[in-house]
Amino acid sequence: MQTTIFGQTGLTVSRTGFGCIPIQRIPYEESTAILRHAYANGVTLYDTANGYTTSEERIGIALSHVRDKIVLCTKSAPSSVEKVMANIENSLKMMQTDYIDVFQVHNPGYVPRPSGEDGIYDCLLKAKQQGKIRHIGITNHKLQIAEEAVASGLYSTVQFPFSYLSTPQELALIDLCKQHNVGILAMKGLCGGLLTNAKAAFAFLRQYENVVPIWGIQKMDELNEFLECEANPPALDTAMLAAIEADKAELAGNFCRGCGYCLPCPVGIPINTAARITFLLRRSVAANFNTADWKENMKNIDNCTRCGKCTAACPYGIDAAALLKLQQKEYFEMV
Repeated sequence: MQTTIFGQTGLTVSRTGFGCIPIQRIPYEESTAILRHAYANGVTLYDTANGYTTSEERIGIALSHVRDKIVLCTKSAPSSVEKVMANIENSLKMMQTDYIDVFQVHNPGYVPRPSGEDGIYDCLLKAKQQGKIRHIGITNHKLQIAEEAVASGLYSTVQFPFSYLSTPQELALIDLCKQHNVGILAMKGLCGGLLTNAKAAFAFLRQYENVVPIWGIQKMDELNEFLECEANPPALDTAMLAAIEADKAELAGNFCRGCGYCLPCPVGIPINTAARITFLLRRSVAANFNTADWKENMKNIDNCTRCGKCTAACPYGIDAAALLKLQQKEYFEMV
């Protein structure tokens, strides 16, 4: 397992990180086995959040006995000082630890700063002084906010979507982080399941020595696929580049990344899946989406009122209502 220094934190971490959103969906014994298999094979960085239901608890159950040998990153939305402090306490309890290596402000619409009216950054500094957190990080889907956070010198790490579908402007953030010695957690390396070529995704991100992808893992075979990439790194050769270009031609542009910040929809449309369902039909198990329930979900798009809440919340400014109608039309042509 290759390792890297995680920016100004000075922590040595595996270059393959474990994204712990999916483990909340499986039985406890399975999540324990997967997490311990990851650790046994050299994965030392685990990213989670207080809001990921039982994710933190599962980490505590599986890995508390090796706490001093792993790096735990968790996060909280900056809703209020009281809520953030409560989340820190709960994270410590759930993960069975006395400290959090990196506590991240989760997807704020601004860059929290010292002496800010919200008090968020100051409360994190207090938690740091108390030894409850060791480093302050930030996550975001908006490039401008991520750039501002990196340049501010206030954050040791930044978490941002990176994949081989990223634009040149987004990829430039990697160099900016290197200049400021800010550690990078790359989320959405597979674009929420739209990318199915794990080897290409791995090889693309491995080009950047300061990037630590956090692969969302739910099954043992998914973990083993990335461990195999570590053991035998795939080459970013002509064939691999051609495969990447083919995916970019199909997917790049005005596509839904599946982040879910558009939810909840006032009329109950599952926007973050419905807005990309035809890609999922082609690229995953089609039977999962060719069901009576999903046909009803897609019919429900007719009830969209174009209230604009989804577009206002979308980090990418996508006209979700228009995209949903296009996906609806193509979906019923396909099924």
